[in-house]
Amino acid sequence: MFRFGLNPAGFAVGKRDVHYAWVIVGVASMMWMTSSGMRFAASLLIDEFNKPEYFGWSIGAITVGFTIQWLMSGILAPISGWLGDRYGVRRVMWVGGFIFIAGMLLTGSMTQLWQFYLYFGVVLAAGMAAFQVTLVSGVTLWFRKQLGLAMGILQALQGLGTATAILIVFILFGLFGLRWTFWIPGLAGGALLLFLTRYFYNEPAAIGFRQWGAPDDEPVRRLQNNDLAKVRTRVFLKQAQKTTAFWNLVGIHFWGCSAHNIILILLVAMATDSGLAKGTAVAVYITLTVSSTLTRFATPVLADKFGAKTVMLVCFSAQTFPLLILLVSQDVGAYFLFAVLFGIGLGGEMTAFPIINRQYYGDAPTGTTYGWQMAGAGVGMGIGPVMGGFLRDWTGTYEWSVLLSFCLSLTAVLCITMLPSSSRRQLPDWEDALPPDARTAGGYNTPTTVPASDD
Repeated sequence: MFRFGLNPAGFAVGKRDVHYAWVIVGVASMMWMTSSGMRFAASLLIDEFNKPEYFGWSIGAITVGFTIQWLMSGILAPISGWLGDRYGVRRVMWVGGFIFIAGMLLTGSMTQLWQFYLYFGVVLAAGMAAFQVTLVSGVTLWFRKQLGLAMGILQALQGLGTATAILIVFILFGLFGLRWTFWIPGLAGGALLLFLTRYFYNEPAAIGFRQWGAPDDEPVRRLQNNDLAKVRTRVFLKQAQKTTAFWNLVGIHFWGCSAHNIILILLVAMATDSGLAKGTAVAVYITLTVSSTLTRFATPVLADKFGAKTVMLVCFSAQTFPLLILLVSQDVGAYFLFAVLFGIGLGGEMTAFPIINRQYYGDAPTGTTYGWQMAGAGVGMGIGPVMGGFLRDWTGTYEWSVLLSFCLSLTAVLCITMLPSSSRRQLPDWEDALPPDARTAGGYNTPTTVPASDD
């Protein structure tokens, strides 16, 4: 008989039992694909908004809207992570789903620049922020082993979601114009987010499970949405913020994201300015996004096995040096070559952070910690495009914007070299500061595998 549903072993599909942790990965992947794709896909419309027959806004003024969105996401990221650690990610997602729908509908109705800043920059950013931290930190709570594989699947599918969103925006804008380009994904995507939230449980103990890879004799304890969670989050964050690795990771996310978001937001406009047809420019962007999918999957897996510091150094370097291609040549071949190489680096730039958090801090409540790192990313993603956009307005060329991206990315590479080895825990005894009833069972904070040294 065909079975589909929860059982003591996990999730039953037919005669096969699957631990619910892998269902969480699938649900989180679809939610992230839905919630994050539009923030990048909307960059296709920059050159359209710049045209006199549409809004006639300057490139710099348009990029301010993207900057506001990323700054708001950065500000809200640690708040979202904090709320998720204390009260459960599900509640945060419910609210985020409704805000996402409102932001998309309002953006589709905009007619003035200030409305673009408010609807796209503030409201939609708040909806997206409810998912960007909670999805990643929520998934980590379900895995004691094979976290790298889980993160690889999550990140790779998010990359494919962005590529799909780019294609959808290109088609919808050509067929229906601005309003339905935001309304259709907003209504359909928002409904999907609210539906999937029903199946995203805060932690394994919420449905009586242990983490994937946890010993069978380990007690099932709830560590989310209760007083113990509040104590654990406060004590851990206070200790983590005293380590240099905590602040360096925030900085690395800032430098790397400010660098690559200059390219992600301006690439289509840059390519059309160089003489490429709009369809060709979109194809370049899709090529970059699909290329990044390879390392989005591989980076967490490799970081889990060989150490996140080494893998991050390789990926950030791969994001940096292909930028020189655009300073040498801007023909069609150069753009596609750049898209492939830069995409490989870009895909691994962000995806190792959940793994290095696990390697540095074990099973500590790292939602708030990751939220701080995403705050650095959000501020960087916001500052990069506006600097690149106004450089274009002031100089009349995108070459200075590309050079700025190169310098920012190179700074991130240098900062990674100063990280401690990810083969050693940063706070192995942090639970000693907790009251006894707030500590986990013996061995809960001990890794099942130790990555190779990346000193």
